Amino acid sequence: MNSDYDRRDFLRLGATVGAGLALGGIGASGCAVRPRGIPPKISNVSIDSVRIGFVGVGGRGTHLCKLLLGIQEVQMVAVCDIVEEKVTRIQELAEADGRPRPTGYTRGEKDYERLCNEEDLDLVITATPWDLHTPICVSAMKAGKHAATEVPAAVTFDECWQLVETSEKMNRHCIMLENTCYSRWMMAVYKMIREGVFGEILHGECGYKHDLRGYKFANQRMHGPAYWRTVHTINRNGDIYPTHGIGPMSICMDINRGDQFDFLVSLSSNSRSLNLYAEKAFGPDHSFARQKYALGDVISTLIQTKSGKTILLQHDTHTPRPYSRGDVVQGTNAIFRGYPSTKIHIDGRTSAHEWESMDQYYEEYESDLWKSLGKKSEGSGHSGIDYMTVYRLIQVFRKGVAPEMNVYDAAAWSAISEATERSIAHRSSPVNLPDFTRGAWKTNPPIGAIQA
Repeated sequence: MNSDYDRRDFLRLGATVGAGLALGGIGASGCAVRPRGIPPKISNVSIDSVRIGFVGVGGRGTHLCKLLLGIQEVQMVAVCDIVEEKVTRIQELAEADGRPRPTGYTRGEKDYERLCNEEDLDLVITATPWDLHTPICVSAMKAGKHAATEVPAAVTFDECWQLVETSEKMNRHCIMLENTCYSRWMMAVYKMIREGVFGEILHGECGYKHDLRGYKFANQRMHGPAYWRTVHTINRNGDIYPTHGIGPMSICMDINRGDQFDFLVSLSSNSRSLNLYAEKAFGPDHSFARQKYALGDVISTLIQTKSGKTILLQHDTHTPRPYSRGDVVQGTNAIFRGYPSTKIHIDGRTSAHEWESMDQYYEEYESDLWKSLGKKSEGSGHSGIDYMTVYRLIQVFRKGVAPEMNVYDAAAWSAISEATERSIAHRSSPVNLPDFTRGAWKTNPPIGAIQA
């Protein structure tokens, strides 16, 4: 299985390299091709007002648009959705804020291509269903625009490679908007790791444990089609939403910047809870109650990194439970336990066999971003992390700084989904994770302090 993938990947990469040589190092649009595995650099280029096209303005997209409209240095130039009323809503929000009315694109599922090609934009953002994330980002980059996407950035290995190769060819950013990377406690942990508080990082635990039973059946006609997210649940068995957990853990472990995912093994429990929920909610004869759901209720994945660190990643969106990401960061000198109860134990500083609240460490290890913008982020969604995510995205282009999350992160984190599906389908066999940096992770510098 893995050797087949590696051989196919080698042949495809060889063809790509040959095409690059034939073009003399210039992409089809005239953009210089950058070295493989090296993020695009737009330093010394600042944009006073970032011109944005937004694709997919349902609930999540509307929320992000509102945050963007709250930033004066943003121009909402164009909005695209298959539902005209949703586009109109954003247009009216912009006008109510005293801004020009964005151009609307509503001619079907692929009208984003017209937006990308016709509008003069710096950045295209997508908050559509998952299957459209890669096509929209690729379309934007091919049109010379930078791209940003809600999570996950891709569903398959092939889509991950499309993002990486298009970003490299066009020299354009492709940024995944993983908001959990900006939580107050995790950013304090990043700082503590940089300052040696944890010693050597050995192990991490993380995941997405969120009761979505009602959400997956919300607003459905009694015998209508399944919600798009539920379709993934019907057809796929693996960790289909890994980035909320693996994103912050990757920063803690310098993934793509000194270390790299090596391989994983994944297991699935039985699938029971959605059927039981649907039976109680709609009756035993309802199609949702009788539906076979491929996704196991609990997916558990073990990941080994190249340097020998280990990660336990879990996905559970079907069982009755309070929300948790189950974060644990274990070093040789300290251990952190994250949301919903953020606690820490530091050897020689904390009483033996006891936890301390993280609250008492913020004065010493609070990130500069939260020191400066913590108050401003209040009420923005998900304990302020949505504002931090949007703020940092715009700052990348306004200040010409490198993003914390580049296309290699988007690919590496998203690729876990297909890898877990492969492992589960083959009796939890080990599956190698692709190195989208092609070895550049060995010399890429770690993420430094994130400034406001």
